[in-house]
Amino acid sequence: MKEPPRPAHEDDRLQALRQLLILDTPPEERFDRLTAFAAQEFDMPIVLLSLIDEQRQWFKSRHGLDVCETARGISFCGHAILHDDTMVVPDAAQDERFADNPLVTGDPHILFYAGAPLKMPGGQNIGTLCLIDRTPRQLDAIDLAILASLRDLAVEELVRRASEEPAA
Repeated sequence: MKEPPRPAHEDDRLQALRQLLILDTPPEERFDRLTAFAAQEFDMPIVLLSLIDEQRQWFKSRHGLDVCETARGISFCGHAILHDDTMVVPDAAQDERFADNPLVTGDPHILFYAGAPLKMPGGQNIGTLCLIDRTPRQLDAIDLAILASLRDLAVEELVRRASEEPAA
């Protein structure tokens, strides 16, 4: 298993995440609608809106998964935030970064992963909208475009939500 490295501008990324005042907040319909729609559109058993802080990936919205967070060191999303394009892993069991990852070898038995980075207006990738399956898969260009559009909607909702929050 290859632990994801920290992005070059990790402090800026974490500051952008903290400014959203969203970590450890209750589920919200606006995000749950997005993950439920993505699960149906892509016929995926698991869809997550994942936010990456210092030590964990925390799920603001989750469809098909009971846990609300996992360690950052074993996260697929920790790798996905390193780039601006969607990271697709067609078969994690055949990928040296993930083949012995406990999320692959154990529950939830991830084999397919596609994570579209959530890029804030300042350019920081704070998490992903990700699709997960227990069988290997591929996405075509249309699927990738739809996922990117849903990711953009998620970012718009994150920004809108932050503007609605009262100042602390």
